[in-house]
Amino acid sequence: MADAAAAPTTHAQVGHEEHGRGTLVSAEKLYTLESAQAVAAELGRAGFDDGIVRHGVVAYRLVYRTVDPHGRPTTASGLFVLPLSSERRLQAVSFAHGTGSHKDDSPSMSRGEFVSAPAVAHASAGAAGVAPDYLGMGKGPGPHPWMDVTSESTASLDMLRAARAFAPRTGHVLERTVQVTGFSQGASAALALGRALQAGEDRWFRLGALAPVSGAYDFGGTELPALLAGRLEPKSGVVYAAYTLVTFNRLHHLYDSPGEVFRAPYDRTVEALFDGAHTGEQLMRGTPGTLDDLLTAHGRELLAHPTGPLVAALRTTDAVCRNWIPRTPTRLYMATGDEQAVTANTAECHKALLKSGVDVPIVDLGPVDYHGSRHLGSNVAATTAIVRWFGQVRAQ
Repeated sequence: MADAAAAPTTHAQVGHEEHGRGTLVSAEKLYTLESAQAVAAELGRAGFDDGIVRHGVVAYRLVYRTVDPHGRPTTASGLFVLPLSSERRLQAVSFAHGTGSHKDDSPSMSRGEFVSAPAVAHASAGAAGVAPDYLGMGKGPGPHPWMDVTSESTASLDMLRAARAFAPRTGHVLERTVQVTGFSQGASAALALGRALQAGEDRWFRLGALAPVSGAYDFGGTELPALLAGRLEPKSGVVYAAYTLVTFNRLHHLYDSPGEVFRAPYDRTVEALFDGAHTGEQLMRGTPGTLDDLLTAHGRELLAHPTGPLVAALRTTDAVCRNWIPRTPTRLYMATGDEQAVTANTAECHKALLKSGVDVPIVDLGPVDYHGSRHLGSNVAATTAIVRWFGQVRAQ
């Protein structure tokens, strides 16, 4: 980016000694939007509401130490956006983004785009926007462990720690209370981070409010059956089926050879599509139009009736709403007719939380669209609604 200016590398331990988690490795200034008008124009070009903007913002990419899905040391990156205001003490809003395939499909690698706009929007309203790229995305090494809720949570928490370490260099201090949101894949990540904060997994940060959007919270019990039944937009179903098998296999060893689950010729090509170097357009071109053309009988059966390691993996993925009670203001956001994350996921999450003893409001955003997608439209509409709601919560 033309106005990027490298900041000196720092090393600051934040609140967690294990593997130096949360240690800030580097900070790079990406861009400054000097006025509220400049932010409004940027959000408007990305298709987001410009009526929620109060401040200009400055954006940084942070690289920090964290752990991989096996608990081994690694690094990750994320976007940190601050308001150009006179307030020294700021509450953080953690935003977990939706599914991407290329390393650049992440907040710190994009400007004025769908994936980075929510963090900018929250900062422009007076919060500190904190948006992890996740493992294997942005500047992180290796492939991305998609829908691995545990590593999404650790990467998100460690990003908050790195942001807290860096904030004083900008003249700010991050307060203890964190408001947490996330979209699609990031909705489950947001719930997992919320649980971790409420459980006291960090010595400083505490959960202040929680607002996940359009998540596949019941991935194995609701989302995969809907995918196999053709209730998702067809191409989305193909991509998610491929992403599930490839990425879960990397962590949990579901198959020995791609030919066991993918039909020719995709058995020779589909795994490489999820290496972080292929764009979404390449992924779309490199996969077929139907599940029947993608999956072998065994591949379909594995998704329809998971066994072995996949059962254990889905047990963790599907537990984000179960067996806990959020003790802070919480809302579940969704959109009518979501073609990717079926709304039954939200209903299941609500039911699980109700079973635990809390009746969390569901906010139906209605028939909102973004580039022809109701699912993507829910992120745009929810960003506006959540910026306003979080502002009200902060003011209380």
